[in-house]
Amino acid sequence: MATRIILNETSYHGAGAVKSITAELAARGLKKPIVFSDPDLIKFGVTKKVTDLLDGAKVAYAVYSEIKPNPTIENVKNGVKAFKKAKADCIVAIGGGSSMDTAKAVGIIMANPEFADVRSLEGVAPTKKPSKPILAVPTTAGTAAEVTINYVITDVEKRRKFVCVDPHDIPVVAFVDPEMMATMPKGLTAFTGMDALTHAIEGYITKAACEITDMFHLKAIEIIARSLRDAVANKPAGRTGMALGQYIAGMGFSNVGLGIDHSMAHGLSALYDMPHGKACAILLPTAMKFNAAKTGAKYREIARAMGVKGVDAMKPAEYRAAAIAAVERLAADVGIPPDLKGVLKKEDVQFLAESAYADACRPGNPRDCTVKDIAKLYRSLM
Repeated sequence: MATRIILNETSYHGAGAVKSITAELAARGLKKPIVFSDPDLIKFGVTKKVTDLLDGAKVAYAVYSEIKPNPTIENVKNGVKAFKKAKADCIVAIGGGSSMDTAKAVGIIMANPEFADVRSLEGVAPTKKPSKPILAVPTTAGTAAEVTINYVITDVEKRRKFVCVDPHDIPVVAFVDPEMMATMPKGLTAFTGMDALTHAIEGYITKAACEITDMFHLKAIEIIARSLRDAVANKPAGRTGMALGQYIAGMGFSNVGLGIDHSMAHGLSALYDMPHGKACAILLPTAMKFNAAKTGAKYREIARAMGVKGVDAMKPAEYRAAAIAAVERLAADVGIPPDLKGVLKKEDVQFLAESAYADACRPGNPRDCTVKDIAKLYRSLM
């Protein structure tokens, strides 16, 4: 069976990468961008690092910043209105997954107006035209939304998140600049970094995994394992490593999918407004334990990439335990809570389990599961 791999047309990596944005706009004949960012990035001057470049090149632009950390249907609808009002021809998305996910939904709707009902984008939407061009400037090292064909929107009315998968939504250019990530606070750095590790591990063991994506995922695990602690300490080498590691993870999982960690995390974010990366991080060891027996020798390679020594002499039960322990150590070192005590409510477990089972990420999980199985995993963290 053929494997489809979709990546950006162009990406820039390293310190100063964002300075290429005006040249890319000019080369593509794009004259009126609308900048998508969030209120905090504007408040703390991060967005200004990009808009100053646009000002310097005399590029006219509008700004849309009505975007929540878990972007909503309303955020998307208002973004469509802002795009139309600005008479924009492209989107410059500055931020983490929230800004880029909103930009993807808006870009798709502007190119495919028959999908104006945002809920119609859930799953694999049969859009016909590529999104309006998106130039993505990530300010967090985690979601890899700048290189993926996925985005997630919160349905406040139905108290759930829904995943959209569309090859037409991928940004045309990504500017992966660690200097744009230097102002991330410690907690956000930890949460987004563990989200990237979850992408790499889930993508590596998912049912659709292949040799090409295995290559991306194992390298991403290796880079993240050696970089995240230093990134949380705001050391330049750690920031640079995480910027690259999370992007490489995105190159992989975007093409093969994820698993129950993400399907369970989506519900926690939607119901409790928990940061997505924090939810993924708390769930990761539990999901790994659940899946271990269905992963062949892959946990040996995860353990190796995490820096565990002597894995070739270990039996399967030993290297699986070692891989999980290495993930738990990293999570503890960067301040991830070990459970959901004080967050998860008993009366919500059944709803969350049903939502996770219906989530687009769940079918890729290496071990088949039921609603009852997922409910048991949630309860184990209470």
